Amino acid sequence: MSAQANGMRFSAGAILVGATLFACLLAGPGLTVTASYVNDLFIFLDGAHRIDWGQIPNRDFHTALGPLSFYIPALGYWISGTMGGAMPYGMALVTLFLAPPIAHVIGSRLQPVIGIPYGLFLLLVLAVPANLGESVTALSFAMFYNRIGWAALGALLIMYLRPIRPMRWQNALDAFSATVLIVVMLYTKITYGLVALAFLAFLLLDARQRGWAAAAFGLTLLCGLVIEAFWQSTSAYFDDLALTGRVSGSRGIVDLASALLRHLADFSLLAIFALLVLWRTRSLPDLLFFGFCTLPGLMIQSQNSQPWGILTIHAGAAAAAQMLLHLPAHPPGRGAKLAVFGSGSPLLLMALILPTLLHCAMALGFHTTLALAKAGQAFDLPRFGEIRLISPWLSRERTMMHAYLASIEEGARGLKSLPEKPVKVSVLDFSNPFSAGLDLPPPRGDSAWLHWGRNINEVHFTHPGKLLADVEILMLPTWGINNIPLRTLYQTHIDSAFELLLENEGWAIYRRKNPEVAAKDAPSGNAGPYSWLRLGDGFRP
Repeated sequence: MSAQANGMRFSAGAILVGATLFACLLAGPGLTVTASYVNDLFIFLDGAHRIDWGQIPNRDFHTALGPLSFYIPALGYWISGTMGGAMPYGMALVTLFLAPPIAHVIGSRLQPVIGIPYGLFLLLVLAVPANLGESVTALSFAMFYNRIGWAALGALLIMYLRPIRPMRWQNALDAFSATVLIVVMLYTKITYGLVALAFLAFLLLDARQRGWAAAAFGLTLLCGLVIEAFWQSTSAYFDDLALTGRVSGSRGIVDLASALLRHLADFSLLAIFALLVLWRTRSLPDLLFFGFCTLPGLMIQSQNSQPWGILTIHAGAAAAAQMLLHLPAHPPGRGAKLAVFGSGSPLLLMALILPTLLHCAMALGFHTTLALAKAGQAFDLPRFGEIRLISPWLSRERTMMHAYLASIEEGARGLKSLPEKPVKVSVLDFSNPFSAGLDLPPPRGDSAWLHWGRNINEVHFTHPGKLLADVEILMLPTWGINNIPLRTLYQTHIDSAFELLLENEGWAIYRRKNPEVAAKDAPSGNAGPYSWLRLGDGFRP
């Protein structure tokens, strides 16, 4: 067996071993430790609970995220048996699932000196329970779908390179790996999937890769048809996406410039790589590839709630490092002085990826250590006992998340004090922790989350008669994430369809009126300045 073949096997093996280790570190303790974005965590625990009750994303509740964003924690919940294990087990399974296609792509196209650190970098980004660009101790499974999208897209872009030494069934394995990565992106968060499809179309221009790229297109379409046969909610998914797009879909030059400046060091290193490659190849496809690693990644990041992290930059740098190693040492007419950059390109790549690789490794180890020690404050809801809240850097300072959790716990006590066990509880705020936390039957037709300015505003929103149609108990917090604008928007409908049942310092708990009373109290068309009849898309069915 040749040295190249041995190197490919070694790279793939190292990546698979790394994935197994990271998955064990995530799932082993069986607990969730979080320091921030507790409201975001509740979205996915609620989603897992809804799926456990037989609900289907986009069919039974509104969401602009793909269905996998909810089936992943649901699968983690089914395997672990606890809500505290839902996210760690779910992300461990995703890490193991994506490791084989990532290992194949990197092992077949990057030499081990580049492929092993880059592959471990992608897997750590995928596995780490922290939002990219935030502190090592700011643990959270929030926005995990972005880390999935970045890792999958970062692997797919490496397929611009042709295999170093094509193996048996190379095209079939390439097509299958690309399909897995693209389908995961499409059904987790569609923005990554659309960029991935555009990149696959770009690869059709390469005659030597056109075969597997075309096959991947066909397989992706086939997967979409099979998924739709069971899901039957693609059109509803597009409707939810369209609503969110009207609220927050556009990003102006200020947002793009801000994202560019935050990543200026990364873009500068990518520019160095690109210039070294283009000086030697003078290739238009190479120029287009580096452009593809720049603008789409910038546009995606400007849409995300993360301070840093455009992994298309790192993918472009890894591909460039491989090109510099693979190109002849003395290309005619280019001069021999540039040959030294080829052998040094892995070091330049390490300068780009090593800080994030170490950062993510420390954060993952920190989560595992705290989970094993059961550190932090347990959530005082019956099914959230395996979730712990800490302060960043383990300080004694109480953060906004402690105040938010205390408010949620107070709301849970209010619900448990009701004379009858509540059912179909909804919260007019960011997310609903009560159905999952108290093991209550969830309502249908409401939204997985309501984020003012992101998926709802005073012009674009879901009709209250549709959003709250199946809700029996409605919770209105006195203090919350975005409770004030939501209450203003929906108060007229609440007054007509619900009656106040209990009110304390932190919450107002409403119960649906019986139909006769609700019909009598229904507002007329001039019910007030915030009537849904006067608010844009809220009138749409």
